Amino acid sequence: MNNTQIQTQYSTGLSRRNIEQALIDAGKDLDHLPPADLWLLEDFHTMGRIATSQLVDLLGITPEHEVLDAGTGIGGTARYVADHCHCRVTAVDLTEDYCETADWLNRLVSLDNQISVRQADVTELPFADATFQVVFSQHVQMNVADKSRLYQEARRVLGHGGRLAIWDITAGEDGELDYPLPWADQPGISHLVTADRLRALIESSGFTVEHWNDLTDQASATMQTLLTLPPTPLGLHAFVTNFEQKAKNLTRALTDGRLRAIQGIARATTPVSGGR
Repeated sequence: MNNTQIQTQYSTGLSRRNIEQALIDAGKDLDHLPPADLWLLEDFHTMGRIATSQLVDLLGITPEHEVLDAGTGIGGTARYVADHCHCRVTAVDLTEDYCETADWLNRLVSLDNQISVRQADVTELPFADATFQVVFSQHVQMNVADKSRLYQEARRVLGHGGRLAIWDITAGEDGELDYPLPWADQPGISHLVTADRLRALIESSGFTVEHWNDLTDQASATMQTLLTLPPTPLGLHAFVTNFEQKAKNLTRALTDGRLRAIQGIARATTPVSGGR
C-alpha cells in the first residue's frame, strides 16, 4: 500500500471539523475537556478502548518508559497511555489529516506536553536505535505488505528487553471478505496473513513472543453489542467514512471465522544488524 493509497483510504480532510462538531453536539465543553470524554471516538481499532486498556494492563508501563505509538491514527492510544501511565509518548502516523487531528486533540485535553506527534512511515521510522522501551502496533499491519520491514523497524527502535504490543486482525478460515472494511475499501489495499504467519514474522525480526491470545470470540461479541447501541454523536463514525457498513462487515467476518483478532506482547531479545 503506497502513501497515496493510504491518504485515499483514511484522509477526508474533515477529521478535526467533524470531531469538533460531534463533541459540541454531545454537549462537551471544549474549553474544559478531560481525556476520558474522547474515549468513544478515538480508538480506531476493533473493541476500541477495551482492547487498548487490556494491552496497557499487560505491559505495566511506568513514568520512566519512553513509548512509541506506531500508527497512531488520531492518537487515542497515545493519549490513554500518557494519561494513565504518566509517561512520555511519541505518536506517528502516515496520514497528515490524522496527525493534525491528533495534535489538536492532545492540546484540547492538555496532554500535548507529554505527547509528540510526527508524520512518518512505520516501515521507516525517523528515530535512533534503542530509543523506546515500548512500541504499540494496533491495526496497522493489515495495510503493510512488507511486514518484515515493519517489525524490523519496531525492533530497531526498541532497546534490548523492550516490548512490542500488538492488537491485530489476521486471516482466518477460507472465505472471501466483504468490503468495505475499516482498513480497506477494496481488496487491493488489504494485506492479511494468518495468525501463525504473523507470529513467525515477529519472531524472525528479533522478538520472543511472551503473550499470544486469540480474542476473536470476545471481539465478535463486543462488536455485535456495539452495533446494537442507539446512535450517539460520539463514535468512530464522526470521522470514518461509511463506518457502520465497515463495522458490520468486520463483525460478520469475525463471527464466522474468516477473520481472527490477535493480542500479543513480544520482547526484543535478539540483536538486529544495521541501524542508523
